Amino acid sequence: MPETSVPTDEPATTGSSSAPPGPPAGPPPPSLTSKARDPRLDAERVLPLRHPGRWVLTAVVLVVVAQIIHGLVSNPFYQWDRFWYWFFRPVVLDGLLITLEVAALSAVFGLLGGVVLALGRLSPNAVLRSVSWVYIWLFRSVPLIVVLLFLYNFSALYQTLSVGVPFGPAFFHFDESRLATDMVVAVVGLSLNEAAYAAEVVRSGVLSVDQGQHEAAASLGLTRRYHFTRIVFPQALRVIVPSYVNQLIGLVKGTSLVFYVSLLDLFGTVQSLGSTYSGDIVPLLLVATTWYIVLTSVISVIQFYVERYYSRGALRTVPPTPLQRFRAGVRTLRARIAIGSAA
Repeated sequence: MPETSVPTDEPATTGSSSAPPGPPAGPPPPSLTSKARDPRLDAERVLPLRHPGRWVLTAVVLVVVAQIIHGLVSNPFYQWDRFWYWFFRPVVLDGLLITLEVAALSAVFGLLGGVVLALGRLSPNAVLRSVSWVYIWLFRSVPLIVVLLFLYNFSALYQTLSVGVPFGPAFFHFDESRLATDMVVAVVGLSLNEAAYAAEVVRSGVLSVDQGQHEAAASLGLTRRYHFTRIVFPQALRVIVPSYVNQLIGLVKGTSLVFYVSLLDLFGTVQSLGSTYSGDIVPLLLVATTWYIVLTSVISVIQFYVERYYSRGALRTVPPTPLQRFRAGVRTLRARIAIGSAA
C-alpha cells in the first residue's frame, strides 16, 4: 500500500530542528554598521538657539562695570593710600570689635525676645496675646534712634529703680545711671527693637508648618514643649532663617546709630576721626563701608550653609556649594573643549 503524506501547517526544515532561524537576507541597514553614516544627519543637525540680546546686554554691563572700576582706581579724590593707612589701624579695629559685640548680643537677646513674643501672639490666652501684639505694634512704629535716645536719657525720668510689690514696699533699690552704661543702653535699645521684628519672623515660620504635623503630635499625646522644640520649630527654621538673616544684616548696619548714645563703634570711630582729620573724611568713610560689606558678606555665607542644612528634608538634592559649582563648571568646560577638538 503506498504511503501518503499528511499536510501540516509547520514549514519544512532541514537539519536539526533546534537550530534558530538565520538573519534576514540582504545587506544590514546603515544604522547597524559602525562606519555607515547618513550625510543628511549633518545637514539636519539641531543648532542651539542664539541669544544676541543677551550678549549685547552682557557687553553693556561689562562696559559699565569697567567704567566704575576705572573711576574708583583713577580718581585721586578717594585717596586710596590713606584708605590703606586707616583700614587696619588699632583705633578702627577697636571700633569694629565694639560693633561686633553690640550686634552679637543684640541678635541673641532680640531672637530670644522674638520667640517669646511670637509664642505670646500664638497663645490662646487673651492677655498674653494682647500684650505681645501691643509690644510689637509699638516698637515697630517707633524709630530706633528714638528708642536709643529715650533710653540714654532714661535716668532723667527715673533716677532710681526698685523691685517690690506694686503700690507697696520695695525690696531692692539701685541707681539707674550706674547700671545703664553706654554699652548696656545700646544693647538694650537694639534688642528691644529687634525683638519686635523677630517675633513676626518666628510667628510666620511657625504658621508655615503644615497643620497635619500639629494634629499628628496631638494624636501621639506629646507635650507642648516637646511638640514645639522637636517637631514645629525645626521645620519652621526653613522659613525663619532667610528672613531673620535679613533682619540680622539690618541689625549690623543699625549699630551705627549707637554713636548717638556716646558709644564709639565702627561708625562712631570713623566719624570722630573724620572730625579730627578733615582731609581724610572720604577714605575713612570708605573704610567703614568696606568693613560693613565684609561683615554682611560673612553673614550671607553663613546663611547659605544654614539654609542648605535645613533644606535636607524638603529638597530631593541639597543646593551645591560654590566650590562644587566651580568644579562642575570646570568639568563642563573641559568636556566642551574635548568635543570641539574632536570635531
